[in-house]
Amino acid sequence: MIENQKIRPAQVVGPLGEPLTLASLPAPGTTRWVVRRKAEVVAAVNGGLLSVDEACERYSLTLEEFAGWQRAVDRAGMPGLRVTRIQHYKSLYERHQRY
Repeated sequence: MIENQKIRPAQVVGPLGEPLTLASLPAPGTTRWVVRRKAEVVAAVNGGLLSVDEACERYSLTLEEFAGWQRAVDRAGMPGLRVTRIQHYKSLYERHQRY
C-alpha cells in the first residue's frame, strides 16, 4: 500500500543552491517569466516537489513550453532559459552533437 502513495520531499535544492518549498515557488498565475523563476519551476519538478502536470496547471503552461524549459536547462543551464539567447544556445548544442 505504501508504494502506491505519492511521497514528496518538503523541499528541494533550487537552481541557485537555496532550498525551494511549495510556498517559495513563483505564485500561481505568474505571467512574467524571468530566468530564475523558470529555473525554480524546473528544479521543483526535477526534485519531485511538483509533477509536470501540476506545474503546467499551476502556471498555465503547455507541456511543450515546460519541456522546452527543461531542455534548455539540461543543455545550457540557467543561461539557456534567456529568451534572447535561445537561438545561440540551440546552435551551440547542435554543433556539439555533430562532433
